[in-house]
Amino acid sequence: MKKFKIITAIVLVITSVVACEKILPGTPPGDELLDGPVEGLSFEQNRQFLAGDVAFNDEIFTSQNGLGSIFVATSCGSCHAGDGKGHPFTTLTRFGQTDSTGNQYLHLGGPQLQNRALPGYTPEQIPAGATFSKFTPPANTGLGFLELVSDADILAMADPNDGNGDGISGVPNYEYLPSFVSPFSNAIPRNGKYIHRFGKKAAAYNLLHQTVNAYNQDIGITSTFQPKDVYSGLHIDPEVSDQTIHNVVFYLQTLKAPVQRNQNDAEVIQGKSLFIQTGCESCHKQTLKTGTSPISSLSNKTFHPYTDLLLHDMGPALDDGYTEGSAKTSEWRTPPLWGLGLSPNSQGGQYFLLHDGRAKSIEEAILLHGGEGQQSKERFQQLSVQEKNSLIKFLKSL
Repeated sequence: MKKFKIITAIVLVITSVVACEKILPGTPPGDELLDGPVEGLSFEQNRQFLAGDVAFNDEIFTSQNGLGSIFVATSCGSCHAGDGKGHPFTTLTRFGQTDSTGNQYLHLGGPQLQNRALPGYTPEQIPAGATFSKFTPPANTGLGFLELVSDADILAMADPNDGNGDGISGVPNYEYLPSFVSPFSNAIPRNGKYIHRFGKKAAAYNLLHQTVNAYNQDIGITSTFQPKDVYSGLHIDPEVSDQTIHNVVFYLQTLKAPVQRNQNDAEVIQGKSLFIQTGCESCHKQTLKTGTSPISSLSNKTFHPYTDLLLHDMGPALDDGYTEGSAKTSEWRTPPLWGLGLSPNSQGGQYFLLHDGRAKSIEEAILLHGGEGQQSKERFQQLSVQEKNSLIKFLKSL
């Protein structure tokens, strides 16, 4: 009898496991996800990655643990679901600068509008006379690779005077470093300013700069790096630890690069060829490389982000009259296209593209290109319907 009960128990366990396997969904393949670490991290590096993951995606700020009296979001992950692009509901508003002389509205809350507030406080409003722009949060993956592209390689892609006559004249955004940021060992400064590379206008130097600004400007959280409270303007005690900041930076540095899908599909291959022929690759450079890094998984790697990290004049239709650093109001940093096909996963099932999410499809985003993108747009318009579909299928494979 006892033996029969044991056998029965084993059968029930096996049956339940098989049943669960049939009911529960399997793990999505790696090329369908944007989150996850790069391969080859050590045990300690994986621990720090997980600590950064928790701080980025799970920590929710309230008035009890430092949420600013005025703010935009209550966590990092709320703007970057699954480490993907943001949605119009999470779009940021920047205001106060129209040229390279700097932001003229810092005393009135610039550069970022904190449009939410705790009970008893009043959210900010855009001051009278200030120009502004909407910024949709970007995807986070692969940022550590972009951080390690050398200044020399970025400058090699720049063509400020359009010396080759192709209508493309990308330039870097030079700006002073904040006090808490040290320049890269291979940096090439100009008149005390350094090439910045993150953000819609390439106004952040590295991922520490980006992270500190996001805590302070998005959530109203002070740190030893940025102790100024966005509401009172006073320096107050840190509301997030240095260790948490460094964990989040490491997390962003070691998120994997997006993996292209359907690379051997004939239509995708044709689309990639058309992407190059139409001139899109002149700005959206498919291949870059990293320099040496203390994180061996990132060191001296070739990768495919489809960006040159440079500013390009995109014409009057995309000129909001607002800028950052040395960029002109019509200039935008070339956004990386890797992960583009997965963007709807974090954007409510559809696309919200360009800097402010105004384009609801890839084709609409292409057709809004002007300035240095005008020729490529016109070449795209001249393609047959089948060719356009192939090019867009290629972009969705990224």
